[in-house]
Amino acid sequence: MIVNASGGAIGTMDKMAAHRSGTLHRAFSVFIFNSKGQLLLQQRALDKYHSGGLWTNTCCSHPRLGESTSDAAHRRLQEEMGINCELTELFQFSYRHEFENGLIENEYDHVFMGISDELPLPNPDEVGDFRYIDTDLLLFELLEQPNKYTPWFKICLEQVLEMYYKVV
Repeated sequence: MIVNASGGAIGTMDKMAAHRSGTLHRAFSVFIFNSKGQLLLQQRALDKYHSGGLWTNTCCSHPRLGESTSDAAHRRLQEEMGINCELTELFQFSYRHEFENGLIENEYDHVFMGISDELPLPNPDEVGDFRYIDTDLLLFELLEQPNKYTPWFKICLEQVLEMYYKVV
């Protein structure tokens, strides 16, 4: 779904066409915490179209035509990580990043959060690995090794953590 700067739908375009042209489009990111307050990270599969092998939030993707962003977030959480749980939309933000392979992320990203102790069953086509991490250690790793993480994750993590600590 192509969107304007306020996130309003203005048209449709194939996901890869949007990534090749750098057209602003709708996306979502899901952050799942366990009952210990650890964040579930995934390492993107090595053969993903961009950011392969990088660590990021629990899952992310794009809604299908006619699919609500909330429904898409639930669907992809199940497809990528094998988890079903309640999700709450926290906020939206826009970002743009150009990758070395010529693809461009120009996304209006809806950020969701959930809490679950369900054991992930990751889809190997999407996920190379996963881990739970204490947020203090994660923030330290981001300072020490920022190139191991996706661009969008580094942009929105601080705001996610602020909102998480207000909720729990």
